[in-house]
Amino acid sequence: MTSTNKPENESSKDLPFDGITFEVEEVEHTQEGQRVKRRGIYLWPNLITTAALLSGFYSIIASMNGEFQQAIYAIFLAALFDGLDGRVARAIGAQSPFGEQFDSLSDMLAFGVAPAILMYSWGLSDLGRIGLAACFVYTACAAFRLARFNVQIGVVDKRYFIGVASPLAAVIIISLVWVGLDFPAVFDIRDFTVQIINAAIIVIVGLLMISNIKYYSFKTVERRRVPFFVLPIAVFIFAAMTYNIPVGILVISVIYALSGFLTTFMAKRQSTL
Repeated sequence: MTSTNKPENESSKDLPFDGITFEVEEVEHTQEGQRVKRRGIYLWPNLITTAALLSGFYSIIASMNGEFQQAIYAIFLAALFDGLDGRVARAIGAQSPFGEQFDSLSDMLAFGVAPAILMYSWGLSDLGRIGLAACFVYTACAAFRLARFNVQIGVVDKRYFIGVASPLAAVIIISLVWVGLDFPAVFDIRDFTVQIINAAIIVIVGLLMISNIKYYSFKTVERRRVPFFVLPIAVFIFAAMTYNIPVGILVISVIYALSGFLTTFMAKRQSTL
């Protein structure tokens, strides 16, 4: 007969979980450098991530039903939740590998799948397989980008994103659709040329996600004074955006996407000096 007695130095929490219900086990390091196993998840950051996931899911359903405006708002809401969950996790010390993976899966749905379905349902369905292929390229590139981000999370420079971040890529796509909805005479989605342009744009945005172009992440803000005239310039920019919000968001997001080329050039120039 085999003995069922536990070793004296082995606690029950170190044993594999053998219950019926789903449970999460993670290995964490204490301040003393010891490795300990913990069960369960941090509630608030993962609830916010779940809200982002729900927003992305709702956007897909809205796009399939032809409710494009609602689909756009849902993706914007997902972007808001995506920016909030990480900050909450860092603020309360609730970062975990489970949270990081869950956040990436939520991003994949909200910023990789939902914008592609929105673009296809709104302006590329008439292209048939060409429109389907263009939207799939975008979704696949979003998956590649998120996978690359996960494996490089501990080695990259936090000042920069390598490739366009998936939330920004989604904003470019949905703001383009938003402008198209507001100006149907200019963006006539029945026009074959407009359809081809939209297909090219979603492919280009997808490729920018997996590029090696550097984009400033705004995660590390320098605490230094700037000239006063910077503030009035920012005010004028916000005032211009309020004149036409969809156009303003599209213009700013495109400018940021193009700024990566300048950031990359400047970074390479400094490295060669």
